[in-house]
Amino acid sequence: MTLRTLPKADIASRPGLRSDVTPKSLSRWNPDVRAAADETEATISILDPIGMDYWGDGVTAKRITAALRSIGDRDAVVNVNSPGGDFFEGLAIYNALREHKAKVTVNILGVAASAASVIAMAGDEIRIARAGFLMIHNTWVVAAGDRNAFIEVADWLAPFDDVSADIYAARTGIAKDKIAAMLDRETWISGSAAVEQGFADGLLSADEIDAGSDAQQSGGSARAEKRFDVLAHKGGMSRVEARQLLTDLKGGKPGAASDITPGADVAQGLRSFLESLKSI
Repeated sequence: MTLRTLPKADIASRPGLRSDVTPKSLSRWNPDVRAAADETEATISILDPIGMDYWGDGVTAKRITAALRSIGDRDAVVNVNSPGGDFFEGLAIYNALREHKAKVTVNILGVAASAASVIAMAGDEIRIARAGFLMIHNTWVVAAGDRNAFIEVADWLAPFDDVSADIYAARTGIAKDKIAAMLDRETWISGSAAVEQGFADGLLSADEIDAGSDAQQSGGSARAEKRFDVLAHKGGMSRVEARQLLTDLKGGKPGAASDITPGADVAQGLRSFLESLKSI
């Protein structure tokens, strides 16, 4: 970091635990939102859930570290629109951005929720869309076991909530106990409020953001399918089952999903189906 002093996040893994996207974060994420300007060699885009999913997609620390190596000692711009995901992967990405030797500018184009909000805090300068949101909460995981196992997991998670509070408090200047209370109740912070509270330094202008109004006529349909894939995975569907269901929704023949370009009616159908799954 060149402009700010932020705490380094200690990371530890635990077998049998999975940190994941919350249903509410996913429902408020519009995958079609992206930067209006073309990316440069010094731009990093975080426009998917954090952590690798079973499709091989997602934003990983390995990918971000490789991008930073390619950028070298130049200033970096990080565009964020993510519903969160693997919190521990998010901490690793935060550390990588925090240690970049040149200036890091983070642009929150849409949503920076959960793990993605921690990543955003690594910016020397943070800018957010007026219609954008940050979401902060305690570490959210999926676990299985008896009551004793859950007590153990809760104790193990406490330090991660503590480091999150440290990061947000260092970035904003808000007292750590107040940040902890915000984490406890899951807090959504609008663009203007993020600037007022110190989570961001300024607002992005409207012409810096492409809200995906032409998404149904272009690559935005693929982004809608990404959201479908995330929910299908959360619902316990295999990749084959998800592809078959997507084919059926498109009205195509089995095995022909990759050959079909969905139009506006299909995109709307996918959105309706996503809404029916968002509580999973």
